[in-house]
Amino acid sequence: MGRTKEFDRDQVLRKAMTVFWEKGYEATSIPDLLEAMGLSRSSLYETFQDKQSLYYEAIQHYKKMSQRKRDVLIAAPTTIEGIRQYFEIHITSAFAAQDEVLPNGCMITNAALSIDAMDEPLQNIVKKSFDELERLFYEKLKRGQETGEISPDKDIRLLSFMLLNLNHSVNVMAKIQQDSTKAREMMEMVLGML
Repeated sequence: MGRTKEFDRDQVLRKAMTVFWEKGYEATSIPDLLEAMGLSRSSLYETFQDKQSLYYEAIQHYKKMSQRKRDVLIAAPTTIEGIRQYFEIHITSAFAAQDEVLPNGCMITNAALSIDAMDEPLQNIVKKSFDELERLFYEKLKRGQETGEISPDKDIRLLSFMLLNLNHSVNVMAKIQQDSTKAREMMEMVLGML
């Protein structure tokens, strides 16, 4: 009869996520993960199989954690307000590490910056995350065109790609700057273009 696992899976997954977020996939070692998660090597492997599987789960955990801002975007009554609220939440969380425990920036953006070091399944996870966010922006902009809020002559495919890039550039800038003022000003300028 095997021993019962005596840890909270979500809690240790969050700790692993933080290590991967700070160091990146390649630079994170198994000893780094064991120390942060407070697990034995056997518990880590029994629960998560290997480093790659743990990284995949950590990314999924991160995506669930950051779903709130996507929900705000989807639920907003107008396109401009939805995009503004999305970026308000995004900029705040990117520049002011949540709970003062999580790193600045974004785990997905960090992963994208080292995508060449990943195998194909992990590359696909990162690419899929980018595609999903771009599609959400596109759908919100399309709805804005349908309601007359966004001019029909605007290229919403290009605008959704620009919003995706704004999203990820905020994450990169958050890692090197502590002041979010320019990011907020840039967001307002982009909103004026819509």
